Amino acid sequence: MNPPPCDAGRWCLHALGLAALVSLGACGDTATLAPSAGMGASPTLPQPKSSLIPTVNIAPAKGWPEGVMPTAMAGLSVTPLATALDHPRWVYVLPNGDVLVAESNAPPKPEGSQGIKGKIMKMVMAKAGAGVPSANRITLLRDADGDGKAEVRSVFLQNLNSPFGMALVGADLYIANADAVVRVPYQAGQTAISAAPVKVVDLPGGPINHHWTKNVIASPDGSKLYVSVGSNSNVAENGMEAEAGRAAIWEVDAKTGSHRIFASGLRNPNGMGWAPESGALWTVVNERDEIGSDLVPDYLTSVKDGGFYGWPWSYYGQNVDVRVKPPQPEMVAKAIVPDYALGSHVAPLGLAFSEGNALGAALASGAFVGEHGSWNRKPLSGYKVVFVPFAKGRPAGLPVDVLTGFVSDKGDAYGRPVGVAMDKRGALLVADDVGNVVWRVAGAAK
Repeated sequence: MNPPPCDAGRWCLHALGLAALVSLGACGDTATLAPSAGMGASPTLPQPKSSLIPTVNIAPAKGWPEGVMPTAMAGLSVTPLATALDHPRWVYVLPNGDVLVAESNAPPKPEGSQGIKGKIMKMVMAKAGAGVPSANRITLLRDADGDGKAEVRSVFLQNLNSPFGMALVGADLYIANADAVVRVPYQAGQTAISAAPVKVVDLPGGPINHHWTKNVIASPDGSKLYVSVGSNSNVAENGMEAEAGRAAIWEVDAKTGSHRIFASGLRNPNGMGWAPESGALWTVVNERDEIGSDLVPDYLTSVKDGGFYGWPWSYYGQNVDVRVKPPQPEMVAKAIVPDYALGSHVAPLGLAFSEGNALGAALASGAFVGEHGSWNRKPLSGYKVVFVPFAKGRPAGLPVDVLTGFVSDKGDAYGRPVGVAMDKRGALLVADDVGNVVWRVAGAAK
């Protein structure tokens, strides 16, 4: 008897056990293009590939062996600001230099809420180090003596719901939970907050909540919040009704919670920032999976008010994804081409624009990107922090490796970078959710 055919974009499980599928690292396609072909302003976009079994290739999470650290680019040093954290995902620097760390993971999903595919993805995420329960807290780190190591560490805020992004506006600290933006009062120098969070606005949440990470940043004047909300699927296979308000960046009134969709068609936006020269909003986006190791490039792009970026009907502008039914040619025609490709499946999450010359002239103008790393590409991609140089307010040139060494020669993940931020001395902070470390990358005299 022949196995049943697979619909495009779905996982065919005929005669395969769950454990067998997760171990199929030898199956699926292999990239044929050089990684750089999928980077820059005009990436190469080959024909999509479909296969009975998707490529599943992930670096198993191991943690850092004693005495081993990531490698900083020449001229820089790396030290741990803090270790033994609990799945640190995001970092935020307060005006007084204190560092807030969101220790967080995916909220629990109801058993069976995603069927067999959901169980498979749960196993894959466990292999990647994302199977631990969420600590649901924010920890404060303080390095008062400037030696690059936090001598003060305290539980700043707890009993949250998979917190991720944070933003301080005046005396209000906003936190993006997996299902809502909340705020708490903050006074400079506080090391703990006991006040109960107040809800500002509900965000799309469970029960599936496929892309659960929600980020938040404030407008320069503090009146508006910008909140990233990822899609509820790979390419809308759960139905468009499950995507209401998703694959988008919201604009939220900080005081009232009234909101609108600022930009849409962004499959999974995470890091956001205001470009220093132009003042424009930029974001990094995780694009779709399961159409080949060389597709689709994840990207860094400016975000236009009212702009539509293609998901789910098209990718990288107007390249149609035939898996999405019914087709919507009128939506494809509106799709904006992103500004800059970062490479296929690198999984960019963190974004921070450089500030000053503390890391050297070569890193003085541009954006740092934390690349969490691939699961749907062979060979692996991402698993590092890169710098995208800017000139005249635009990306200029290929990404530069800033922090590497997160994957061993055997293919194990010692760590995986997520959020990035600039500290008050001009060093780069990197949240590592597999190594459970916040790394600090500094210049020679910093």
